[in-house]
Amino acid sequence: MKIISGIYKGKKIYTIKNKILKPTTSIIKKILFEWLNPFIKNKICLDCFAGTGSLSLESLSRKAKHVTLIEKNYKITKLIKKNFKNIKTKYFKIYKNNSIKWIKKNKKQFDIIFIDPPYNNNYINNIIQILKEKKIIKKQILVCIETFKNNNNIFIPKKWFLYKKKIKNSTKLLIYIINN
Repeated sequence: MKIISGIYKGKKIYTIKNKILKPTTSIIKKILFEWLNPFIKNKICLDCFAGTGSLSLESLSRKAKHVTLIEKNYKITKLIKKNFKNIKTKYFKIYKNNSIKWIKKNKKQFDIIFIDPPYNNNYINNIIQILKEKKIIKKQILVCIETFKNNNNIFIPKKWFLYKKKIKNSTKLLIYIINN
């Protein structure tokens, strides 16, 4: 895996074989960042269930201002640190924590939120509910969701507007705009 565009284009993204780790494919990442390209410069991003950190690395490569990564697995957190050391940046913060618990306690605000949890669970709806109830989102933000293509059980609040949707292979990619 590599960073696909921007100032760190071509930099290697290290990964490990792990049943839990499901890195975003290059095809999905390319689609997502084509959609985000007009918005990402100088934005503050939150990467829930960060995995390799690929989405955060790509965000910084495209001149996001700062990324916050949440990953609960110790081995994978070490992998993220290795990937960020490879690009030599200080514009990130990694929290070894459960994404849902971290978001519940967090008071920081974000412009773009990535939600890409392990498939076949209810993490997406749990995070959406927390975001709906909390004031950690700015006046207008983007929420990017990656899930399996047959997941039709995502409960979207009324003030969330679908900006983009794509189903590619076994993946569904959704971006919502939230206006507060």
